[in-house]
Amino acid sequence: MARSQARSKRKYTGKKYKSFRKKRKMELARPPIQTSIASDKKKKQRTLGGNTKLKLFSTEFVNVTDPNTNKTAKAKILKFESNEASKDLNRRHILTKGAIVETELGKARITSRPGQHGVLNGILM
Repeated sequence: MARSQARSKRKYTGKKYKSFRKKRKMELARPPIQTSIASDKKKKQRTLGGNTKLKLFSTEFVNVTDPNTNKTAKAKILKFESNEASKDLNRRHILTKGAIVETELGKARITSRPGQHGVLNGILM
């Protein structure tokens, strides 16, 4: 069965809405991108209206900003620390917004959405 971003079939009470149409192509959802720490792998994805998204499947580097000096530098990721978004993502070392990684410059929190933006940005903690 296809993933859909359409309205739910049920109300919050559990009662079913009256169906007025089938699924539409524009309502299809794509599978989530599970960004990991490995050699760089990106993919350009065409979206609605001819726009594009850059999907980041894996990377070894992160752009780290130091909030004290406001300087940004590219740093290599040494290891995965944690991901508060989900136990499963934490266990599998998946990088999402809010994940914490150990870099050459110190610990950094990811501030970008790698599956949507195609780049890893972070702030030094």
